[in-house]
Amino acid sequence: MRCPRCLLQLRALRLQNQPCRPPAGSGALIRSPQSCRLPAGSGALIWSPASGHQPWRTFHSSPACPKNRPPPARFVNEDHKTVGKSLATHDDLFEQMARESRTKTTFNKVIDVFIRTDIRRRGHVEFIYAALKKMPEFGVEKDVAVYNKLLDVFPKEVFVPRNFIQRMFNHYPRQQECGVQLLEQMESYGVMPNVETKVLLVQIFGEKSHPIRKYQRIMYWFPKFKHLDPFPVPQQLPEDPVDLARLSLTRIANDLDARVTVYQLPCTDVTESGEEITRPHIVGVQSPDQKQLLAQHSPSKPVLVEGPFPLWLRKTCVHYYVLRADPTPPEQKVEEPYDPERCLDYPLQLDLDLDRDLGDDESFDVEDLDEGPVFAMCMTSQGDQATLNQWISGLQEDNPILGQVPTLFRLDPGPRELRGAAEADHIQRPGPENPEPGEDADAAVEEEPRRSQGMKR
Repeated sequence: MRCPRCLLQLRALRLQNQPCRPPAGSGALIRSPQSCRLPAGSGALIWSPASGHQPWRTFHSSPACPKNRPPPARFVNEDHKTVGKSLATHDDLFEQMARESRTKTTFNKVIDVFIRTDIRRRGHVEFIYAALKKMPEFGVEKDVAVYNKLLDVFPKEVFVPRNFIQRMFNHYPRQQECGVQLLEQMESYGVMPNVETKVLLVQIFGEKSHPIRKYQRIMYWFPKFKHLDPFPVPQQLPEDPVDLARLSLTRIANDLDARVTVYQLPCTDVTESGEEITRPHIVGVQSPDQKQLLAQHSPSKPVLVEGPFPLWLRKTCVHYYVLRADPTPPEQKVEEPYDPERCLDYPLQLDLDLDRDLGDDESFDVEDLDEGPVFAMCMTSQGDQATLNQWISGLQEDNPILGQVPTLFRLDPGPRELRGAAEADHIQRPGPENPEPGEDADAAVEEEPRRSQGMKR
């Protein structure tokens, strides 16, 4: 930056001892300070010896570089190839191709269209990220064949490192991160890679790359965790609500002797006035031990019906209700003597005098919280008090003590209120703005209690 400035200063010092003559062939015009004036619109600049400024020169443009450059030439039908490579553009591609249906066939068709568009696969990383985000919408997030088809979008033998230096410096990191992200999504959905997945990864990234290491870790840990859950949830849940309730209550009870009873099937009845009434399903479960506890319950103490409590089975949420009692106070508890001959191989109690070291810490204690006994559980699609009364009536056939014990309902606002929420919005309820006839408008409206309580005897 300083060299041109120094050359101009040297030239200015040389021109101080020479008459003011323009050099031959130059476009600069140097005049005396008396007669030197800047013409309007000219490119000449003025230099004054008294001012000590640099000489001003005219800049000529070469005829080989015209000011008005013509637009670059474009090939015919090139507009469809210059589509933006952003993630939103590829999302639009999926939306355009899947206007009618979102299936696996449509998803594979979008991938084929992208592969045929450009042989060099430009923008393949953005396309794969957009495809991974759209997979749950098309229902192919657990299909290993679709993941292999996405891996086939990568160009082959381009990102393979040729020497140890490229391998050490993470050759093509953006593409390797995209491949690892694809394998991580397979891992999160529990999809086991196959031999085709490994062949594609070796062709794309080589044998010593991050995606291959990720593939090796998945293949090591997945077989170990495959059968680790003792109570696995089936991949396809039953669509019938009664069968789904059976499966859910069996998992909650966790007792082989528990019996699941269907008290009412979903049906639609027509009344005498012609009105259709939809009756919900009622499915309950109770074990012999729970029947024994309920038979020993004191008739002077009420039993409680509480709920709904959520239970998640993969992506499906169901709700259940419990029939329970308050915990017994500590002063009223009676310890029943156990029978040591119930099980000779595995006795229920062991009296062993073990020698302990002085350094053993015996202060560790687990707090035992008594929440009260649970007598039965049920699931229904409509958890109002009338429906749960039918469940209690069905339980009374096997548990006659329920006819003597008062039943208290403690129902939280839950799915039972969703059914009539839309209808309730169109009804004007009495309040401060719309008081009932004969009611003072200035009277305070009591707040509705959080739990609706009712008593049945």
